[in-house]
Amino acid sequence: MTERFERDIKEHWRVTYNQNGYPHVQQGWVLPPERKEEFDPFILMAEDWFKRGTFSDHPHRGFQTITYVIDGRLEHIDNHGGHSILDAGDVQYMNAGWAARHAEEAVDDDLIHTLQLWLNLPKSLKKTKTSYQNIYIEDAPVVPIDGGQVRVYSGDLLGVRGPLDSLVPITMSEISLKQGATYEHAFPTNHNSFLYVLAGSVEVGTSGVQLEKTDAATLTFDETADTLSSIRLHATSRTRLLLYSGKPLREDYVAHGPFVMNSEEEIRQAFRDYHAGVFGPPAERNE
Repeated sequence: MTERFERDIKEHWRVTYNQNGYPHVQQGWVLPPERKEEFDPFILMAEDWFKRGTFSDHPHRGFQTITYVIDGRLEHIDNHGGHSILDAGDVQYMNAGWAARHAEEAVDDDLIHTLQLWLNLPKSLKKTKTSYQNIYIEDAPVVPIDGGQVRVYSGDLLGVRGPLDSLVPITMSEISLKQGATYEHAFPTNHNSFLYVLAGSVEVGTSGVQLEKTDAATLTFDETADTLSSIRLHATSRTRLLLYSGKPLREDYVAHGPFVMNSEEEIRQAFRDYHAGVFGPPAERNE
């Protein structure tokens, strides 16, 4: 029997925040965009606190987003008639594909707090049809473990399958542990992965590095192995964290503004298409 690959922390850092003022109150980079090559297939992750008017009608092309609501109510509006409101623990998946145009707003006078992850699309899927999927907290299966629980949003984990269905297969889980609990989380060895601590403190990996709230870390992996690996988590206080993983695409790409394509010319074409109306009418709520 092959020994399971034991993961460890590759690198870790504490997120720093910019005070932006009204309406985009505060922002930090969980995955800094200038380091995107390290995170493949992920591009960036932003943590935002914002009021209504920050992310009104805007376009996207060439990638996917996964938005996790930490607190407040998030209103989604798209220009194909889609409208929904997400609460704490809910997730929205968007495949921008060829031409997304939408708005992500705080409801009424809420101060919304979100994590938005950008997930690349391979060149072969950049012209796919735009789609949206809401994953409500009650629809994501919860698996009890010794000293805690794992909520599975995406991927096959712990004998269940998460409802989030991205075009690039990933895993996404929220892991909650009581103080003193130890848990070995298993997922594919060939997935690049990272975690973000939402609350508490936890010792991670074979080296037992302690991470605390607002700490992020990338994990070691073996891209050549089609097996399962595990990461050891030991909660030194009551802890909640998110863990994401995905197989690297290993394609060159260009990220500029709201577009992620495979060349500078494709970026320029995206801007031309947007200004020519190819993305369709604005995303506005019908009162």
